[in-house]
Amino acid sequence: MKPIIILAFSFFLAQLNAQTTISGKVSDKKGEPIIGANVYLENTYDGATTDIDGKFSFITDKTGEVTLVVSYVTFQTYKQTASISSLHDLNIILKESINTLDAVVLTAGSFEAGNRSKATVMNSLDVVTTAGVAGDFISALQTLPGTQTVGEDGRLFVRGGTAEETQVFIDGLQVFKPYIPTSNNSPTRGRYSPFLFDGITFSTGGYSAEYGNALSSVLLLTTIDRPKQNETNLSFMTLGGGVGHTKKWDKDALTINTSYINLAPYNELVPDTDKWNKPYESISGEAVYRHETKNGLLKFYTAYGFSRFDVEQENINFEDLVRFDLKDNNWYTNLTYDGFISDKTKLTTGLSYNSSKTANNTGNVNVTDKENSIHLKAKLKHSFSNRFKLTYGAEFLSTYFTEDGIVNQTNNFNYSFTNKMGAAFAEADVFFSNDFAGKFGIRAEHNVLFDETVISPRISFAYKLNKQAQLSLAYGDFYQTPQNNELKIEQSLSLQKATHYILNYQYKKDKQLFRAELFYKDYDRLIQYESEFGQPSANFNNKGFGFAKGLDLFWKDSKNIKNLQYWLSYSYLDTKRKFQDFQEEVMPGYATKHNASLVTKYWIDDLRSQVGLTYNYASGRPYDNPNSMAFMDGRTKSFNNVSINWSYLISQQKILFISVSNVFGFKNVFGYDYANSPDLNGIFQRQAILPTADRFFFVGFFWTISDDKTKNQLDNL
Repeated sequence: MKPIIILAFSFFLAQLNAQTTISGKVSDKKGEPIIGANVYLENTYDGATTDIDGKFSFITDKTGEVTLVVSYVTFQTYKQTASISSLHDLNIILKESINTLDAVVLTAGSFEAGNRSKATVMNSLDVVTTAGVAGDFISALQTLPGTQTVGEDGRLFVRGGTAEETQVFIDGLQVFKPYIPTSNNSPTRGRYSPFLFDGITFSTGGYSAEYGNALSSVLLLTTIDRPKQNETNLSFMTLGGGVGHTKKWDKDALTINTSYINLAPYNELVPDTDKWNKPYESISGEAVYRHETKNGLLKFYTAYGFSRFDVEQENINFEDLVRFDLKDNNWYTNLTYDGFISDKTKLTTGLSYNSSKTANNTGNVNVTDKENSIHLKAKLKHSFSNRFKLTYGAEFLSTYFTEDGIVNQTNNFNYSFTNKMGAAFAEADVFFSNDFAGKFGIRAEHNVLFDETVISPRISFAYKLNKQAQLSLAYGDFYQTPQNNELKIEQSLSLQKATHYILNYQYKKDKQLFRAELFYKDYDRLIQYESEFGQPSANFNNKGFGFAKGLDLFWKDSKNIKNLQYWLSYSYLDTKRKFQDFQEEVMPGYATKHNASLVTKYWIDDLRSQVGLTYNYASGRPYDNPNSMAFMDGRTKSFNNVSINWSYLISQQKILFISVSNVFGFKNVFGYDYANSPDLNGIFQRQAILPTADRFFFVGFFWTISDDKTKNQLDNL
């Protein structure tokens, strides 16, 4: 019996010696203990839970090399592979995991419209139901801070920059002719219908290293990826009509839109100050085809537009009316692919082509401009972890421009050039924690025409103050080629430059959003010339410079008053430039110190209606008075505009829409044209630049026919 007892005791001691105690402490980066973390050996049931001091201890009979796992919600899972004998008295620090629902968002200089981003300030419904914009998303964006009211132009002027300093992209590829040409002092519109876009990013500065050739801002339009259903949209308007249809299959979808606009009937009912030989007329069409592949999405977008008009206008320097006869043909198309080539790497690539021809006859001068442009881009986005993502790529752009003309049917002239540019870019998104993130980018560009290479660093940081508020900071260098009307005369130029500094504060909570942004832009190497209109003898150079600084404020509320959504924006701008034919550094004529907008939208259940009101204000704009010794010391009176609209839901899919702009008929003045020569008294006479009509009326009927029989076009009005 005694040998058996001795044998059993020896076996017990052997088992005891085979067991190992694993112990340690788990804490966060601040040294605070993590209570309740799971600690275990991978592929075993051996483990424990940390106590109130973050400590753990358990016994295992495993031997050799093992993997210790520590996991806890909101932290990254920790793994350590080592010999079992070394896993004692451990000091384990868990890193905070990056939760995309709670992580900080880089917002400096950027406004999102759509349903894709946590930084959204406007959704697609907001963009197109704003009173006074008549379905033009460009006009809707002009209610946001950072934009300037230039009523006789209609394009985007951002933070002291010219309209040419803002570039437009569709699905990441540049649109070279984003606006419809118009006559002098008549506002333009964007070429493209908001119907096909579900995402709009409007950057007022500090934008990504992926985008270039823009000194002030970029406007990024994203076409709808996957339509939800088959539908047909019919539009009948005082200006014309349109039809759109979407057909959806298992892996494919096709959307086609076409519209016809003719202002002749409207001008008969509501005449303006111009003499129309042929009122504005246009026909346009767009299409998007999508095909879902195994790992991505292939999209083909194309748009064509033709417009023409023939008008005669008053001009202070001519006794008779000046004729302006214009025909414009424009075709834009792009092909893009967006998909994963591995579990953590995504490829986005595309090609766009733009062909335009604009013929203009002003009586004694006939001019035809032709432009053919391509844009090829490819980028890869690699997610190394939820803390670090790297995007890198390259692009190539080429523009061939020609201008042929004849003066007085005898003097011919011709200009032409080819402008090519290649660029490479890389950008890293680094999440140091849920509360602190950075974006580090660099862009290299080479312009073949100038044989010039530039490097543009771009950096952004964001810090989350609490669940609702955060701070963002952005810095970057931005370059842009001169415009076609400058390059056609002189190609021995350089890229223009702007440096952006932006500080942003954002508060967002429960259908409320507040943004405040300070900015400073330093301009360098701007184009200058000696004669007023940049004639061949103008002596072009890159000696121009300037600055723009200011404050933008934005408040949006959809919570406090039932059925009411409103937003209020304000911008203060201090800017001066010495560029073009300016002889000294002054505020340019398109800039205003103070801009403000109030947009309201109210839904009335009993009337099945949405009513809207928009108020726009801008302080006086500078202009040069040749009767004064000082340059650009004149100021127009303030700009005021109140617009209203009414959307009536006749039935679920039939809507009557009525809009009136400048309902109170404010007599706005956009500036003055002066005579080239003084009169007998030595005074330069002037002519005010005015809207061709005090008000604009719009009535439309919109009918949607869809599979679910509930969708309507409120988001397209």
